[in-house]
Amino acid sequence: MTTPTDVYDNPLIGRYASREMAERWGPLRKFRTWRRLWLALAEAEAELGLLADDGVSPRIRAEQLAELRDHLDDVDLARAAAHEKRLRHDVMAHVHALRDVAPGCNDIVHLGATSCYVTDNADLILMRESLDQVCRTLAAVIDAMGTFAERWKDEPTLGFTHFQPAQLTTVGKRATLWLYDLVLDLEELERRRDGLPFRGAKGTTGTQASFLALFRGDHDKVKQLDRRVAGKMGFDALVPVTGQTYSRKHDSFVLDALSGLGQSLHKWGSDLRLLANRQEIDEPFEPEQIGSSAMAYKRNPMRAERMCGLARYLMGLPAMAADTAATQWFERTLDDSAPRRLYIPQAFLCADAVLRIALNLLTQRTGPETLGLVVNVPVVARGVREYLPYMATENLMMAAVQAGGDRQEVHEVVRTHSHAVTAKLKSGTGSAAELFDRLRAEPAFARVDFAAVTDPRAFVGRAPEQVAEFVAEHVAPVRARYAAALGMKAELSV
Repeated sequence: MTTPTDVYDNPLIGRYASREMAERWGPLRKFRTWRRLWLALAEAEAELGLLADDGVSPRIRAEQLAELRDHLDDVDLARAAAHEKRLRHDVMAHVHALRDVAPGCNDIVHLGATSCYVTDNADLILMRESLDQVCRTLAAVIDAMGTFAERWKDEPTLGFTHFQPAQLTTVGKRATLWLYDLVLDLEELERRRDGLPFRGAKGTTGTQASFLALFRGDHDKVKQLDRRVAGKMGFDALVPVTGQTYSRKHDSFVLDALSGLGQSLHKWGSDLRLLANRQEIDEPFEPEQIGSSAMAYKRNPMRAERMCGLARYLMGLPAMAADTAATQWFERTLDDSAPRRLYIPQAFLCADAVLRIALNLLTQRTGPETLGLVVNVPVVARGVREYLPYMATENLMMAAVQAGGDRQEVHEVVRTHSHAVTAKLKSGTGSAAELFDRLRAEPAFARVDFAAVTDPRAFVGRAPEQVAEFVAEHVAPVRARYAAALGMKAELSV
């Protein structure tokens, strides 16, 4: 006999994902959903007047439906496992397990259905619920990051292209780059959630032949059955045509959207790790947190690193869904079953995990005045000062020309001194600030107000205004749609 400590523990469940997401993809939730699907089918068949073989009596009686309703949740996993070991069929194992506790409804359970009636429809139900949870958590992340962007919209910081110093931006404006990706992800995830269809009651190869036989050739009742079952399970849209399964492209679409979220959070996490190296932004660090077992001084960006690692796993899963969609034969093959049991739940568990880390990065309190990411303003300002002399040269040139200087002569003065300062920097002497001292001493710049021309805020363009506009136009609608999710927190297990 094995115990939970004797066997592999999936870290997505044991360490990273929320209990809510883990339980949704657990066996009890799945098999209870199967029973609800059997009930919905039986109810719809009864409502449409399904008749017994005599053509007069109701095929499904009210007391049978009542008995089925009484046993929606008392799933005995051990009993079902014993049946499956004997029958080698998971759906029929649960049909037998239900019969054991509700024998009176034995002949109405799974009536006219194929296995994919419960397996596929249950997956669609769980995926839609999971997409909704992902959207709610993502909205909370967007809200918190929007607050961060607003707080730091005016703070000049060194911008980078090619990870080389470029022009100035602001801390808040950089955050809007992360935000925009996440807003795009939310829109795509909402589209997949809201457009996810129900497989419905389609029969063994999608022809609905079994239901047509049950309803004695009444096509309209078969069509109504499909719609009624979908409605009972909360779906408006139906897959228009299926084989035995719904098109596996729907799985692929969903995993692609989740992968997109992983891409965005990986990019953000990577930027945070680079900024941590520059000591400009620190992630939350708790009072007794240890950065390294050997190097006691270390303060590693472990949350961002974990987020990137899990996001990388998430980004790798869509390839398997694509392979499954591409390799289904005709109306279906069973080689889709085993991998889908792995990559669909794990994609949602992983998406949930990376979002929890993202939310923790933005909302974790480590002290009375420390909430979320810590912007080390003196370090940020030092980086600005280090490179501002070079960035300011064009503005200084224009000011010197406006004061009466010759443009080409001014340009040559700047060129000569900037190269001289750079050479000293590369030799390990001097600093970029020396360039200002050199130019101040030049007659061509005698009438230039260096303090006014070299204020870092003069080099950030419309960055503060762009932050305010982005938040108003793109973050505010998210806040309005998900008002109940705002302020959500995420405590990490480790």
